Amino acid sequence: MSNDLIDRKVRKHFDALFSDVGPSQQLFELKEELATNMKEKIADYKSRGMDDEQAFKEAVISMGDLRGLVDDMRIIGQENAKLSVYSTMTARISTAGIIAGVLLVLFGIFSATMLYFMPQDALAITGNGIFIVAGGTLFTYSLLTRETSKKYAMNKIRAGLYALSIGLLLFAVFTGIASRYSTGEMYIAVASCMVFSLMGVGLFLFLMLTGTDRRKNK
Repeated sequence: MSNDLIDRKVRKHFDALFSDVGPSQQLFELKEELATNMKEKIADYKSRGMDDEQAFKEAVISMGDLRGLVDDMRIIGQENAKLSVYSTMTARISTAGIIAGVLLVLFGIFSATMLYFMPQDALAITGNGIFIVAGGTLFTYSLLTRETSKKYAMNKIRAGLYALSIGLLLFAVFTGIASRYSTGEMYIAVASCMVFSLMGVGLFLFLMLTGTDRRKNK
């Protein structure tokens, strides 16, 4: 059984377990956490010599009785059904983060442009790129942790890792340009850019390949 088949089987198991529970952000995060734990247990049982089907059954047994969680999520789903998704404090904080991120990026762009037309050295101009790095990172995190009418918010830790990957990529560009103008050597600029680019791309690809579907079922 491939990893994709195991992922689908685990997801189907928890979808069935919580089938009569109203959708909510809390339910989405709980199912994501339970699925991760179960897949880890399946991998552990398989490493002990069990086949896929036996490992899956043992993992289900090891998760124990989850009826209490189902009842808790049912109550939360009933309460959340009465609330607008855009009226929560989390949504307002996310909106503020998105706005702040965009403003930081624009500030960095305008500042660099302004200094470009002033008698300043190139290094002073590129220094404003740090605002673009910070703004892009904040914008990414805030956007991913925002719940919408079509998608649940991403887990905060995972969203933070995505933001970190974008921040590393932006910082790679920033350090590459800054190194080029501070040293005058292109190979130093490429080396500086390469280090952070590899880390950023590696983290981003890992997150993309291990992500879960956040779309709400209609």
